[in-house]
Amino acid sequence: MPSPTAKSRSKARAAARLAAVQALYQREMENTAIPVLLHEFHQHRLGATIEGVEYSQADADFFDDIVRGVDARRAEIDELVAARLTAEWSLDRIDRPMRQILRAGTYELLARADVPVGAVISEYLDVTDAFYGRREKGFVNGVLDAVAKSVRG
Repeated sequence: MPSPTAKSRSKARAAARLAAVQALYQREMENTAIPVLLHEFHQHRLGATIEGVEYSQADADFFDDIVRGVDARRAEIDELVAARLTAEWSLDRIDRPMRQILRAGTYELLARADVPVGAVISEYLDVTDAFYGRREKGFVNGVLDAVAKSVRG
């Protein structure tokens, strides 16, 4: 059984992942500069109550790492994801929230060796639940699993 500290860390990281996907979506939609985006999320979203909805306290450093990492390595990440798509699907055809889920998950698989593959995939399946249904979860699972096999062996 995980310790209370491990449980709260896991919950804070889960909140950071969801917020990172939202921030990356905003970045793609509005081309917001990374420092401005991070500041906005730190001040107004991470752990905040918005329109009566209380957001979990997120691991801000983990959130920052995902957002900055995806931004810095986007070409590499997009190439890895695109290589796992079928011929009739390009990364541009995938809707924006899904692209951010795949990018964030791929970044973690590439750069966060401290997080086990199973945890990365499971966590991004949970993030997918916030936006989509069962079919999309299967898609995310398949793509991230294929990426994991190529980058982590």
